[in-house]
Amino acid sequence: MSKATISPTSPSILSPHLASLSSATNDVNISSAPSPQSTSQYIAWAPLAWMAALHLGALLALNPAYFSWSGLALAFFTHWIAGGIGICMGYHRLLTHRSFATRPKWLEYVITGFGCLASEGGPISWVADHRRHHAHSDEEDDTHSPNRGFGWAHMFWWMTPDITSRHTPDYLKRWAPDLCKDPVMRVFNSIHFLFPLMYAWILYSLGGMSWLVWGFFVGTVSLLHSTWLVNSATHVWGYRNYETRDRSTNLWWVALLTYGEGWHNNHHAFQTSARHGIRRWEIDPTYLTIRFFEAFGIFHSIKHPKLTRAKAVANETAKGGTAPASASNDPKPNRSAPIITLPHVTLPHVTVPNLTTTGSDAKPVGV
Repeated sequence: MSKATISPTSPSILSPHLASLSSATNDVNISSAPSPQSTSQYIAWAPLAWMAALHLGALLALNPAYFSWSGLALAFFTHWIAGGIGICMGYHRLLTHRSFATRPKWLEYVITGFGCLASEGGPISWVADHRRHHAHSDEEDDTHSPNRGFGWAHMFWWMTPDITSRHTPDYLKRWAPDLCKDPVMRVFNSIHFLFPLMYAWILYSLGGMSWLVWGFFVGTVSLLHSTWLVNSATHVWGYRNYETRDRSTNLWWVALLTYGEGWHNNHHAFQTSARHGIRRWEIDPTYLTIRFFEAFGIFHSIKHPKLTRAKAVANETAKGGTAPASASNDPKPNRSAPIITLPHVTLPHVTVPNLTTTGSDAKPVGV
């Protein structure tokens, strides 16, 4: 089966993900120009109350009476099925970036259902926020940039969001027009909160308080903070393989907690790629899972990064040496790489007003 390849792209543009949807949404016309940022904020009371309940429930794990090995196993299972399959593979790589496709189509809805278990909101809302993040990564209009503090990027952004990111119909249609056209996704987005409630009831009915406390509360809270670390930690610490317009980094321990999502700088360089781990030691369990299902014909149209051949620069270059003439397809990590601002690009099939540069502008660090 042929593999689709993509070139590095600027992470501040709106639509590598929309470009990947171009065959189905050629009529999409969205500006990536920053909207006026409002300082007006509001408290998201419903999500805040639910998250408080989840964390309070997780504290019950401190009571030894509720511990069981089966409950602990279920905590890992919840972290994987809701976080790894539902969020990392489903909401993120499948729905947001269309890094691959499912066969049959209804399997996409099954994976989306797993994502609803994670208590991270409905698929349309999640995708809209994430696409906005890519459009304005580490800029003023970023949904959750550490520029406003680590805590904001990690979780405060959804507690007291800007009024400009309120999930109004216009907001969702702007950032996730493809999903808004899907009636099944609209239903998921409306009833997503029922999924964790049903999951909690099933666990309690089958295993009592142990399964509820560990399988549901601990499993859910751990996956929430794991995935939130991608928004916070991988824009603060780590190394960079590619010069991108934001501060995205690769961070091994976040990748470990999020099934490969922690190779975040690679992802911002190749946003529609199903593969986030570029170097051989950057293990990407989500990508390996995608390839596994591809072997059975269940997943297809998998997108891969097209690594740019460029002249490698030796370490001694900075000391006045000469760069080697050989080229490399394997960019080397550089922990001291600067944050370089690069121009926006205009992608095919997506009209981005006031932008004239066309092509690739994410380069291997040190090249």
